[in-house]
Amino acid sequence: MLKKILITGPESTGKSFLTKGLAKHYNGGFVGEYAREYIEDLKRDYLESDLLNIAKKQMELEDIQSEKNEAFLFCDTGLTVIDIWSQEKYKRTNDWIKQEILRRKYDLCLLCDIDLPWVYDQQRENPYDRDRLLFLYQQSFDEREVAYFMVDGVGELRLKNAIEIINRFFNDRK
Repeated sequence: MLKKILITGPESTGKSFLTKGLAKHYNGGFVGEYAREYIEDLKRDYLESDLLNIAKKQMELEDIQSEKNEAFLFCDTGLTVIDIWSQEKYKRTNDWIKQEILRRKYDLCLLCDIDLPWVYDQQRENPYDRDRLLFLYQQSFDEREVAYFMVDGVGELRLKNAIEIINRFFNDRK
């Protein structure tokens, strides 16, 4: 049976590194962060409506990969990122995104800590308030009663810590 694991958190917390590293370690599939590709292809600044397009495609990619994988599927970002991003930028979130957040279930959620240095790239917007943003992720999970585990550590230690969490989580459930 497929074990679907969400890797999420504020920007520049190693989500993509962790997602790919975990997929390799467990010989599983992964869904990358579609928003990066989408925004990179835009020839303009993104709009609020683009967040809905990103969300729908991200979920479509998750669904496709869910059908292709039998053991593990690692999902980079997810809809909580888009919800918080939308609230931060536009002070609201599209109803489809809100409903889909409640509908989508993961076997395990890993929340990346902000213990990594923030690294600039053209798509990142929040270098100074990462602790507040991390709290918003925690609050979102708590309000929805979604269990999550914090992942910390730099580089390979972060990957090792995530592997330990995953092994312990799934071994404890046997």
